[in-house]
Amino acid sequence: MHFEKNLLCFIFSSPETKNQWARDDPAFVVISSLLLAVAALAYCAAYDHSAGHAVFVVISVLLFHFLITGAGLATCCWFLTNAYLREEAPNSHVVEQRVEWLYAFDVHCNSFFPMFVMLYVIHYFLSPLLVAHGFIPVLLSNLLFMVAASYYHYLNFLGYYVLPFLERTTFFLYPIGLVIVLSPILILSGFNPSRYLMNVYFSQRV
Repeated sequence: MHFEKNLLCFIFSSPETKNQWARDDPAFVVISSLLLAVAALAYCAAYDHSAGHAVFVVISVLLFHFLITGAGLATCCWFLTNAYLREEAPNSHVVEQRVEWLYAFDVHCNSFFPMFVMLYVIHYFLSPLLVAHGFIPVLLSNLLFMVAASYYHYLNFLGYYVLPFLERTTFFLYPIGLVIVLSPILILSGFNPSRYLMNVYFSQRV
């Protein structure tokens, strides 16, 4: 268990120096943004109807799917961890540790990347099937989104689990239960998340 925590600490954070856990280098955020922009352009090339709208799609995906949503989730996790999940210092001589907001955003970025692969890359190649009508597209689309969302929250949990001054971090696994419960309901109701999102951005082509 100790080795596992050290390995996860290496993956999710920089070494703890000067009581700092967040990365100093923003390269991963920049690379993730570039990959997301390329994926959005690929969707636009396949489904869009104008260059101006393609620019809107790329900007909205970068801002709302990654940065703004990520900043909001990071802020919620940052607040919850510092307000409710920190262990009390055993004595007044121990330096009080807190989760940095930048670390919370780092965790989001780490967790977002596998979801990006599933919902932007794999989804792109499967999109002709996923946006079709019928039960099979509904089932496959919901399963893909369920796996992606669940894996995001699992990696989010791991990001806080590695911090030695936090407790009850299994709290971050609870959304997975909600996703698993909602998915059969959405499947039985005939809701297709792929078709819905594609219609939001490319309603004239899907």
